[in-house]
Amino acid sequence: MEFQNRMSSEMVACIAVEALSILERMHARGYVHGDVKPENFLLGQPSTAQEKKLFLVDLGLATKWRDGASGHHVEYDQHPDMFRGTVRYASVHAHLGRTASRRDDLESLAYTLIFLHRGRLPWQGYQGDNKSFLVCKKKMATSPEMLCCFCPSPLKQFLEIVVNMKFDEEPNYSKLISLFDSLIGPNPAVRPINTDGAQKVGQKRGRLNVEEDDDGQPKKKVRLGVPATQWISIYNARLPMKQRYHYNVADARLPQHVERGMADGLLISCVASCSNLWALIMDAGTGFSNQVYELSPIFFHKEWIMEHWEKNYYISSVAGATNGSSLVVMSKGTQYTQQSYKVSESFPFKWINKKWKEGFHVTSMATAGTRWGVVMSRNAGFSDQVVELDFLYPSEGIHRRWDNGYRITATAATWDQAALILSIPRRRPGDETQETLRTSQFPSTHVKEKWAKNLYLSCLCYGRTVA
Repeated sequence: MEFQNRMSSEMVACIAVEALSILERMHARGYVHGDVKPENFLLGQPSTAQEKKLFLVDLGLATKWRDGASGHHVEYDQHPDMFRGTVRYASVHAHLGRTASRRDDLESLAYTLIFLHRGRLPWQGYQGDNKSFLVCKKKMATSPEMLCCFCPSPLKQFLEIVVNMKFDEEPNYSKLISLFDSLIGPNPAVRPINTDGAQKVGQKRGRLNVEEDDDGQPKKKVRLGVPATQWISIYNARLPMKQRYHYNVADARLPQHVERGMADGLLISCVASCSNLWALIMDAGTGFSNQVYELSPIFFHKEWIMEHWEKNYYISSVAGATNGSSLVVMSKGTQYTQQSYKVSESFPFKWINKKWKEGFHVTSMATAGTRWGVVMSRNAGFSDQVVELDFLYPSEGIHRRWDNGYRITATAATWDQAALILSIPRRRPGDETQETLRTSQFPSTHVKEKWAKNLYLSCLCYGRTVA
């Protein structure tokens, strides 16, 4: 039920223009506010010269988006256990623990304006420890069309633009302001807020084409609000080798595929699950000397794993099914010297961060229903490692990591989230080429095409990945 004290379109438009002007000035000084919400906008005292002037207060969460020494944009990062802001109005990137940038203030402003006009946002009312998770999920699943169905079109256009901004993209404030021109009355004397100073002196407002970037190229939308489930497959450049795949494998048929592969000199390099059926990748380039596996109705059968740890086997690949069962592969001849794993109801980033400090790195991951299972190993051969976690496939984050020398080394997904581990190897391969695919069906045709280019499957999972 919406509140009855909703603001008119003209009032909201005036607030939008003045707020954008304030944020433009703040961003020009190199800072983002970090907590844009209705409570942090105040009007000047009545019967004074400032009574129609808007003020943005509470800079307690303000951070730099620009390095003061170099003048360059701060580096992108993600810490999924860190949240800054107010849950109701925070950007999706803030929920996911990404480094704050100018786009986050603008997304929060969009939610603020929609709240002021409608009196309510669809994600109000969530409670409990996982409130931020549920709100973020709802924001990702709510398209601008749905959220702004009772709002004037400039609000929808504004939201569409800001939720699709890149991390270091410079906002075009004058164009954003011009969206609200049609909602503001022509007589400045009756405007509820003074917007005279919102436009820079000498700056001409331009019309905004929301389908194109400033360079005239089509603008790719990254959040459309329509989730889908797909296979994520990762391919690494390798010297020519033999690789084999099987998919839609029932429990009873798994042994014959494994035995046939082993007879041909192949060992399991990767496993995954879809609809309680297994996908199996076997190749001649694992470097393992021996291998065992277990199909279990338990997600990570502790006793079996510990028994084989004692025999110097280490978990090299794992998959979980939606019915809670798991396929755990343990190999001898790995470079690992110690291993630990954790099963949790949410992605265990705090545990991962703790183990990183102890010299462990993530070497495999899996999900079973909503549960996550993460395996970390000492002497994994990595010098650094990061996480990309999102409710959709985190394309921008992956490309930024690639640019900094990281490569995907593990991936897993639930029906809600996709997580990718990216690592920098201690010994760089001669060819660092890595490619990813997202397909609705198992990528059998694509795998063969990749083989022709000496690209081989290295990671595989199935879950929610795209908008």
